[in-house]
Order: sequence, then C-alpha cells, then structure tokens
Amino acid sequence: MKHGKGTLAAKASRALGWNFASNALSKLGGLGISIMLARLLGPHAFGVYAVALVALLAMQNFNELGMSLAIVRWEADPRDIIPTVTTVSVLVSVVTYVGCYLIAPAYASAMGAPAATGVVRVLALAIVIDGFCNTPNGLLQRRFQQGKAAIAAQTGNWVGVGLTVTLAWSHYGAMSLAVGQVAGALVVTVMLVAFAPESLRFGFDSTRARALLQFGLPLAGASLVVFATISVDQVIVGHLLGPTSLALYVLALNLSSWPFNMFAPPVTNVAPAVFSRLQHDQSAMRSTFVSAARILTAITLPICLLIGGCATPLIGFLYGARWLPAAQPLMWLALVGGARILLRLAYDYLVVLARSRLLLVIQLVWLVVLIPSLIAATRANGIDGAGLAAAVVTLFVVMPCYLAALRKAGIGLAALGKSLLLPVAAAAVAGLAAASAAMLASSDLIALAVSGVITTALIGLIGYRMRSTVALLRQSQALAG
Repeated sequence: MKHGKGTLAAKASRALGWNFASNALSKLGGLGISIMLARLLGPHAFGVYAVALVALLAMQNFNELGMSLAIVRWEADPRDIIPTVTTVSVLVSVVTYVGCYLIAPAYASAMGAPAATGVVRVLALAIVIDGFCNTPNGLLQRRFQQGKAAIAAQTGNWVGVGLTVTLAWSHYGAMSLAVGQVAGALVVTVMLVAFAPESLRFGFDSTRARALLQFGLPLAGASLVVFATISVDQVIVGHLLGPTSLALYVLALNLSSWPFNMFAPPVTNVAPAVFSRLQHDQSAMRSTFVSAARILTAITLPICLLIGGCATPLIGFLYGARWLPAAQPLMWLALVGGARILLRLAYDYLVVLARSRLLLVIQLVWLVVLIPSLIAATRANGIDGAGLAAAVVTLFVVMPCYLAALRKAGIGLAALGKSLLLPVAAAAVAGLAAASAAMLASSDLIALAVSGVITTALIGLIGYRMRSTVALLRQSQALAG
C-alpha cells in the first residue's frame, strides 16, 4: 500500500486540508462581517438583498449544468472536453443573465420588494462571471489542487467584503452587498483561470457536447430542484410576509447552516473526486462513504443542535434585540442543518454512481411535498411555521428517500446507523444542555459559554473515540492511490 506524496490518499488529504483552512477562514471572517452588517443595515435592507440573492443562486444552479462535475468524473483526458465545456458554460450564463434581467421587476414585486429590482440586476452579473469558472474549477478539483482554489476564494472573499463594508458605511444599503458580491466573484474567476492547469479554450464538439449534456442536464435539473427545495421557503416567506420577515428568516437559516457550511464543503469538495477514483473498488467506496458520514456527523451535528438549543441567547448576544424574532424558526432549522450533512454526502455519492435521474426524482418529491406544507404553515404561524414545516419534511420525507437510494446503491443501512449512533447521541446531549443553559443562565453570555464548553468536550470525546474511523477513511483513500 502506497502512502507517498503522489498517492490518492496524500492528494486527498492535502486537498481536504486546504479546503478546510480556506473554508474556516472564510466562514469565521464572514460571520463577523455579517454580524457587523446586520447591526449596521437592519432587517429591511437585508431583506431586499435576500430577495436578490435567492434569484442569483437559482440562476447559478441551472447555469452550471453539471459541467464542473463532468470534468471531475470524465474517465478520458479532460483536455478533450475543455473547449466544449467552456463554450457551453459561457453561452448558457449569458442567456441566463438576459432572462434574469428581463424578469427582475416582476420577480421583485412578487417578493414584496419592488425596490430590489436594481439589486437583482446588478447581483445577477455574477451569473456571467460564473460561466467562466466551471472549467478551471473542475480541473483543479480533479487534480486535487484545492490549495490554489482556496487562495482564489479567500482573495475574492475579502475583496468583496472590503468593498461591501465601505459602501455600507456610505449608506448604499442593499446595493453595497450586491456590488461587493460581484466584485469578489470577478476576482475569484480571474485567479481560477490563471491557476488552472490547462488554458481556458473555446470550441465545440457536437459528439462530446451530447455526452456532456446527457450527464449534465439531469444533474443540472436535479441541482436546480435541490436549490428549489432549500430556497422555496425563502420565496414563500418573502412573498407572503415581505422583505423584513424574509431577513429574519434568512438570518435563522444562515445560522442553522453555519456548521454545515463550515465543515462540510472541505469534505464534499474532495469527496466526488475520491469516490470517482474508487469506482473500481465498490467495497472501498462504500466504506469511505460511511466513514466520511460518521466524521462529518460527529463534528457538525452537535454544533447544529447547540445553535438550536441556544437560539434566543445566541441571536440576542450577537445581533441585538431587533433580530430576536429569528430565534423561533432557528430552533427548527437547526435540525434541517444537521440533516443536510448526510443528504449532501449521499447526493455526491449517487452523482458519482451516475444516479442523476434518481436524484431528480427524490428532489421532485421533496419539492412537491414541501411547497404546500410551507404555504400552509407560513400562513398559520409566520416564519416559525415555515421553519417547522421545513424540518418535518426534511426529516420524515426526504431522509427516508435518500436512505432508500443508498441501500439500493449498496450502502448497508444497519451498518450506517450503527456508525452514526454515537455522534447522534452526543448531539442530542449537546442540544439538551444548550436548551437547559438558555432557560437557566442569568445572561446570554453565560448560556453560550456553558453550552459551548459542553459541546466542545463532547466533540473532543467523540473525536478521540473515532480514531479508527479516521484511519479507515485514509486507508480507503489509499487503496486507489
């Protein structure tokens, strides 16, 4: 068994390290900046920006068309498909932007924020910029050169943050966030193109285009539906309750997603390439999935339930009294944030196995059940009802669908459940401790400190007990090296 610098295990470990370092710096810095901007701008301005951001993310999900993942899993030399991938990506991005520009007024009005039209149109420029990212991003992932991607991401992130803060202090409101986002995206794209191991070339091969679209279109459809399932709640809240309620709901959603966004992307950015390399050894591929799921759950789920249990003191301490209504939906959305860990890893696993049509069916079921549930719950109980509906559908409809798909793909559910038992139990203890501290502590700071110490101790204990799981994950990676 090889363990040198050139093996898959070594490459994946370095890529994972770069992804985690970049992601940690970005998320920790972003949390501090978001707190400052939330206090500076207030719920209404944030709501206007949230309206625009929902539109942008929807367009970006379709715009990608699965092209970067196609490069990652392409079995032949990826240089053969670079011109076609680049051409398709850029062409689709331009067409998408034109459509977004034209429908912006109607969309903003439907969301209860007509003033967001200009913000939508400016922010949507990131769609065009994003079209140039698919090729270099896919190549860097395929070659485990996440270090370069991390440098680009961090540079663009801080350029965007600096510009946003400057404009916000100058009273540009929601537009400051849009301009900062676009500027950061432009910096990232320029650096990715410069760092890519192959030059960005245009061209078109109809045979390869058909093969790419055969893989990418179902995946793009699934990705768009995935996005709809995690964003339709924001659309419904904005449409029924207006931009201020939307801002409160989005704050709760962002906090509930913070552990996932902090710890999961470093793994999920590397996992597709690792799973792809292990396709020749199905046993190693399955064991790698189970090990990765256990490690991610052990790290992120306790923090998710800590956030849910301490929702009121957390928001009151960090964001101030005018944001406190966000605490109610946060209690429910924290459960959704915890479930997303396994769902995302399962999604990547099934993508590599070319089960894109099955994924599309699952996402459609999710969406069909979620929409009426959200409408009824939001009308009945505002943003608290929306959070509850999202949690119920995710845990009792979507999770069983993904588990059934994993079983069909060869993952033993009994073994998976046994592997996740300890992390889930520890997370439940963390959540109960946080809720108790929130009720009994004399101040928000004390509640957060006590909850944080208990959760950190639990994660440390689980990590110590899971040394063999980490070793098994490394061994599985090395088998393909």
